[in-house]
Amino acid sequence: MSAHADPTLWVRSRSKPSALAKLFDNKTFLIFICLAPALGLLLVFLTYPLGLGIYLSFTDTQLGKPGVWVGLENFQYLLTDRVFLNTVWNTIFYTAAATAAKFALGLWLALLLNENVPLKSLLRAIILLPWITPTVLSAIAFGWIYDPQFSIISYVFKHLGLISTNFDFLGTPWHARWSLVVANTWRGIPFVAISLLAGLQTISPSLYEAAMLDGASGWQRFRRVTVPLLMPILAVVLTFSVLFTFADFQLVYAITRGGPINSTHLMATLAFQRGIPGAALGEGAAIAVSMIPFLVIATLFSYFAVGNRKWQQGSDDDV
Repeated sequence: MSAHADPTLWVRSRSKPSALAKLFDNKTFLIFICLAPALGLLLVFLTYPLGLGIYLSFTDTQLGKPGVWVGLENFQYLLTDRVFLNTVWNTIFYTAAATAAKFALGLWLALLLNENVPLKSLLRAIILLPWITPTVLSAIAFGWIYDPQFSIISYVFKHLGLISTNFDFLGTPWHARWSLVVANTWRGIPFVAISLLAGLQTISPSLYEAAMLDGASGWQRFRRVTVPLLMPILAVVLTFSVLFTFADFQLVYAITRGGPINSTHLMATLAFQRGIPGAALGEGAAIAVSMIPFLVIATLFSYFAVGNRKWQQGSDDDV
């Protein structure tokens, strides 16, 4: 006689999941937990300083002295301050000139590196050197290059008999402005060149071959194929370049400290000078806050330019 086991004896009872297990099964909770460290860092190192700076811009706070709420007085004063107005103009000129130079030279360099040239990988690594060099070291090097007495450029030109006196790179306002533009361009070209080179390598060679079969010249291939397909990347790189250049501080302050006669101050360097050495934290914060509208405009440009996909789709409508 065979014995039949009761099937219910082999069924293991399943316990209900705990509240903690249910919580970790919740997708929203997991997303929040994963983002919490980054959000905490942003809150401590970005949101709080930004909020404090905005608050200080509406006060007359000084170093070692608590301030009181003065509303828009700091901004009203800045609108009548000739040094600040000249600084705004300097910042716009510096940003426009340096960005135009970086893009022209960076695009040209990217097009060259996109060709089959010898030692291409080595050249790409060398081009990155100005970008990865610490800004202060670059400023010290350019300070020596621009030195009125020991400039290597003046030394070479004098020994070639082309000049009789040293170049005055930083002694006059316009010489100093253009010298800073050159220094910033030298540092920024690698970022533009490598970014655009990455974009160029995503363009299919078959498109150029088809254009050549249609009889397109080199300029026509560049204008009709390269530029439209590269435009979204151009917009992003342009925006970041404008942001970096507009908010530049280290290079300018280390080379000229805003001189001669405040002619090379940018908004960032003037904000530091008024806020820290000048002890007027409220006024310095107001200058820094005045930079926000310009930076927001550049960011919005990037947002709408990247969202506009008609360059890639060949359509007149946004996708």
